[in-house]
Amino acid sequence: MPTTHPPKLPLRIRRVSRFLDFTCLLLIVTLPLLVAIYWGIADPKTLVVRANLSPDAMLGTLLPWQRLAAGFMAEIPPCLLLTGFWYARKCFRLFASGYLFTTDATFCLYRFSSWAMASAIASIICSSLGSVLMTLQNPPGLRYLAIGISSDQVFLLLFAAVVWLMAGVIRQGQILADENAQFI
Repeated sequence: MPTTHPPKLPLRIRRVSRFLDFTCLLLIVTLPLLVAIYWGIADPKTLVVRANLSPDAMLGTLLPWQRLAAGFMAEIPPCLLLTGFWYARKCFRLFASGYLFTTDATFCLYRFSSWAMASAIASIICSSLGSVLMTLQNPPGLRYLAIGISSDQVFLLLFAAVVWLMAGVIRQGQILADENAQFI
């Protein structure tokens, strides 16, 4: 935390920042567990569709090791995003304390956007690998590699790019403010 005293902020900014801090923490704690539960109990045909395949692409049964391996692959993108939420949470804590345009807050925004981009890219890769895992028990010639890009992945990439750019603009403003302060 910076050592200078923060300016007084409107109560609304502090409250929303605290709420978002709590929401990020709640997601960090619960989302991996919910994904694991989903992959543990979901119907195999539903899981096959989540891997960008048609429901009848998997010819046999879904073996426990396949469910576990595909479930592990499905955990990677949300965990990357939740790492970003950890940085977002740090940023919201700074905001709640009154530190808005600081180097620390900018760093947290950069880190959030980087992890969100990594999550979107990993989502494309992991769903493709999931399609291979789900059809691995099929006879040769009937195994699939399905590569799909969803609007959710594109939106997350765009959102992450916007946050990354905003962090860059804020950082540039900090540099200009520091230069102007030296002239006075």
